Amino acid sequence: MTAAANELKPVLVFDSGIGGLTVLREARVLMPERSFLYVADDAGFPYGGWEEQALKERVIDLFAKLLAEYDPEVCIIACNTAFTLVGADLRAAFPQMTFVGTVPAIKPAAERTRSGLVSVLATPGTVKRAYTRDLIQSFAQQCHVRLVGSENLARMAEVYIRGDAVSDDAVYAEIDQCFVEKDGRKTDIVVLACTHYPFMANVFRRLAPWPVDWLDPAEAIARRARSLVPHVAEAVHPDGFDFAVFTSGNPDFATRRLIQGFGLKVG
Repeated sequence: MTAAANELKPVLVFDSGIGGLTVLREARVLMPERSFLYVADDAGFPYGGWEEQALKERVIDLFAKLLAEYDPEVCIIACNTAFTLVGADLRAAFPQMTFVGTVPAIKPAAERTRSGLVSVLATPGTVKRAYTRDLIQSFAQQCHVRLVGSENLARMAEVYIRGDAVSDDAVYAEIDQCFVEKDGRKTDIVVLACTHYPFMANVFRRLAPWPVDWLDPAEAIARRARSLVPHVAEAVHPDGFDFAVFTSGNPDFATRRLIQGFGLKVG
């Protein structure tokens, strides 16, 4: 898997689970000449309930191994919970590597809202980060921003994207706090601040009490990565596949089938 001297280095996409596939999908469109390595820390999933120092140590230790083994061109941290906590530490620990982060899309939401009512649907870890509150302070002071931390939605999204049933009532219980009515105005934008959530966007739209813009940051993340990766004339795919690595070493059948559907070989 380590790139040979005459091959392009891969782009590494990292997430706690399979949510980062939403970012991988967009990155492939913009970087067709590159091979990709998708890393899912499923042994640590979900990240939302981790104690902060323990999660920092886990992610930094994991990246020490990943960078040594795969030598990627760039690393996309396709996980709000991880990047808002560990992003600065990763850049300090591995200054030779370029990290592209994922943060709640609060700035574009504040620019687009007409009602001034914005909700951020995230994991509890992302909601409690000072990083998230700093984004609101910097870019959305003129808005009413509601932070909604869902304990269960990332797990539900993993179940849903594997093809299993998730009840409407259970989903709505996780998103209902996003919808605010105030002085005749209504929430018009919900920031999807977990890369798992866009997989369920059609469900969210169907269950929403009124139409809102569900803001998915995947394309913007991919554009940022593209700007940092050198353009080359053609792809170098030795065996025609991109690879996925699961830290558990043993993803279940449904996950393997999903990964293969994304054109990834489980490494």
